[in-house]
Amino acid sequence: MGAWRVHGVVVAFHAPGQLSRCLSGLERRIAVTVVDNSSSSDVAAVARRHGANYVDAGANRGFAGGVNIALSRLVDQSADVLLLNPDAVVTPSSVAALAQFLHLPEHGRLAATAPRLVGTDGVEQRVSWPFPSPRRMWAEAVGLGRLPTRQIFLAGAVLLLRREAVLDVGPFDERFFLYAEEADWQRRARERGWASALCPDAVAEHVGGGTSMHASRRETLFHAAQETYIRKWYGRSGWLAYRVAACLGAAARALVLRHERRKEAARRTLLYLRGPRRCATLRME
Repeated sequence: MGAWRVHGVVVAFHAPGQLSRCLSGLERRIAVTVVDNSSSSDVAAVARRHGANYVDAGANRGFAGGVNIALSRLVDQSADVLLLNPDAVVTPSSVAALAQFLHLPEHGRLAATAPRLVGTDGVEQRVSWPFPSPRRMWAEAVGLGRLPTRQIFLAGAVLLLRREAVLDVGPFDERFFLYAEEADWQRRARERGWASALCPDAVAEHVGGGTSMHASRRETLFHAAQETYIRKWYGRSGWLAYRVAACLGAAARALVLRHERRKEAARRTLLYLRGPRRCATLRME
């Protein structure tokens, strides 16, 4: 990685074939720690075959918990941290481009950078997103969700974190089991004067939703994480405003859309009426 050291962190949950493809992309040129939330012997075998450090989490700790386990075990305290989803593939040259971009002289307060993401179908995926907020949800509800904003975070499929920022901001918040943990960490970084920026010269392949989890389950967990985020940063009143806007926006779409998109909007309306975190808890029982 030239003048900069990078240590990869992959939080795995079963899917050894997917993990093997992810690690193959790094060509053993980057030190990697695999934290296994599934305690799978197959995952352990794949990690060791690719020369990665293997850590059994002992239970499904979620993404944030898995990352924190890896961070607590990093020997090289000067290495930047590459968070890499098992369903993503990034080459050493793209990692080098990320590290170079992160450490440009004008990027002294850059905490995180990410590559452009391309699906297996060749379609480019969105990486930069506005931070969730009640105001943003109301804008989406009335059709103004595409208004530009400077307050963005980067999706965490492939995310390089500056080591100094990790030491300053601290570990990931383990109240986020899956989704929104990278938004929360980058929000905390922003509060401390750090920023995030997309690296246009790096690219990675990302399957997206590349686990055995059913799509409806992923959606429930995603919105449950949004609830956790909004409650944390905006309190109960902020969550109420966000929830009302989400319900009204989804209900309006259910009235005007057709076919499957109409059904999706109706499901979203019911999810927010019932409460995403409550629905996620009920589905786990």
